[in-house]
Amino acid sequence: MRNTRNFCIIAHIDHGKTTLSDRLLETTRTISERERQDQLLDSMDLERERGITIKMHPVAMRYKAKDGEEYKLNLLDTPGHVDFAYEVSRSLAACEGALVIVDAAQGVEAQTVATVHLANKQGLTIVPVINKIDLPNADIPTVKKQLEDILAIPASEAILASAKAGIGIEDILEAVIHRIPPPAKWPDDKVRGLVFDSTFDSYRGVVTYVRMMSGSLKAGDGVKMLSNNRPYEVKEVGVFTPKMEARRSLSPGDTGYVIANIKTSSEIKIGDTLTGTRFPATEALPGFQEIQPMVFSGVYPINTADFEHLKSAMAKLQINDSSFVFQAESSVALGFGFRCGFLGLLHMEIILERLRREYDMDIIATYPSVIYEVVKTNGEILHVDNPEYLPDFSVIEEIREPIVKCFIMVPNEYISPLMQLIMEKRGQLDHTESLDTRRVMLTCVLPLNEILVDFNDKIKSITRGYGSMDYEHAGTRADKLVKLDLLVNGEPVDAFSSIVHRDKAEARGRQLAAKLKEVIPTQLYQVAIQAAIGGKIVARESVSAMRKNVTAKCYGGDITRKRKLLEKQKEGKKRMKSIGRVNIPQEAFIEVLKSG
Repeated sequence: MRNTRNFCIIAHIDHGKTTLSDRLLETTRTISERERQDQLLDSMDLERERGITIKMHPVAMRYKAKDGEEYKLNLLDTPGHVDFAYEVSRSLAACEGALVIVDAAQGVEAQTVATVHLANKQGLTIVPVINKIDLPNADIPTVKKQLEDILAIPASEAILASAKAGIGIEDILEAVIHRIPPPAKWPDDKVRGLVFDSTFDSYRGVVTYVRMMSGSLKAGDGVKMLSNNRPYEVKEVGVFTPKMEARRSLSPGDTGYVIANIKTSSEIKIGDTLTGTRFPATEALPGFQEIQPMVFSGVYPINTADFEHLKSAMAKLQINDSSFVFQAESSVALGFGFRCGFLGLLHMEIILERLRREYDMDIIATYPSVIYEVVKTNGEILHVDNPEYLPDFSVIEEIREPIVKCFIMVPNEYISPLMQLIMEKRGQLDHTESLDTRRVMLTCVLPLNEILVDFNDKIKSITRGYGSMDYEHAGTRADKLVKLDLLVNGEPVDAFSSIVHRDKAEARGRQLAAKLKEVIPTQLYQVAIQAAIGGKIVARESVSAMRKNVTAKCYGGDITRKRKLLEKQKEGKKRMKSIGRVNIPQEAFIEVLKSG
């Protein structure tokens, strides 16, 4: 254990974490020349295409230090995007130290601040690395000053490096060995392992990723999870190099995988403690807080026969990503599907994309919403994530929506358009502080519902890519929220209902009605599409009727003959309108929901 080091790499998105881990793997000769490729640890196609890390990736390396001793280094490469902060908090729980990467040109960004706070809370040793020093616009003195002012890390500790050019990699490895402490020794030898991730293999069942805290594990041992007390037999243990490589045993301080006879995804819980069956540990290891999904959306198969297939695909995805939750629901318009909870919009996008690619599913998602707290007049509090479950407005005292505290870092010249954007999104600016001569940090409070869809994109486009944001949850706040219904021919359509702010309801109603007008097929009578709040109509569009020429066979003769036929047609249309129902085709729903 004296020569084992567990560390992870944390930073803002795009500061070079994955490139640095590639260089570390090459320097320690963990991978051969033949296996060399960029973004080696990003195993998903989606990660390579988007150039982002979605899942954390463990890898074990061996390194011969300058003092002649050989060290075992366990590295976790983590995501940088705010939606995957959960992956980061899990990897921090499995480490004793963290490399904090800061881009020499961009400086300390919002997400860097958030992850450093997380690492400090876990009591990790932090090794700062200033990356991309070979860039022409690198400003090292300013970045060092930011390290001291914003993160309270002494600038003298920073290692200058360039992962792309391979500068300073040896220094980083030496710093890991000399600065990060070895794993702590436990008073007894009972088996304790922290489950920090898992995947599903269709041939071998559940593969559990474990950080061994004490005791050792080998094939044939009996183990159990503390949360459900079920006994299992270990079939194989091993480490990641970065591929799975079987070993005879996992010793204390190791990070690796365990394959036991765990058949279903529901038996495993991320953050659980793995222990032996003969001398089990009684207390669970301190894990990480349970994460609550923030964004909800209905996901339905386009072909209703695929419902069961979608259910099993989601269960397999959930084992790999425990922050994703789902439960069955049905909709009049879209049939059977699931109500799914995600951490954010990018998380939702990635999950839907993975369902389409990895499980070949044809799916449609409804408009994303958040959880509202509804206080009824009798004092009862309901949690509503679907507008359908909203009680009648006469019994509602107030509706509270979730709010977030948002930290936005931007160059000075963009403050005014950004303040305008914050006001547009019903936000309040708390305060601004200067980070250095070029950048400021705006702290504001915003409703989560407003920042769901396009807030991050708008910040990027206003600041030409130089702005960054991070947010944390700040409870709930009461506001003038209403349920917006869409009526087609006087009947409400549940798939298009949403909870919106009173001031924005009209605009949203108009937008939806106009979109629906394009996709609803014409009927023999005029169809009214209306957006309504309670009993009040706030927007209307009409799909004009098909006109059949009933007077075509009347030529010549008296005008009264024609009038008689037109009157008869008018009567028929009136009757049809009172009993006719407009069937909205599935394509129309898909069209409107796609355009979001």
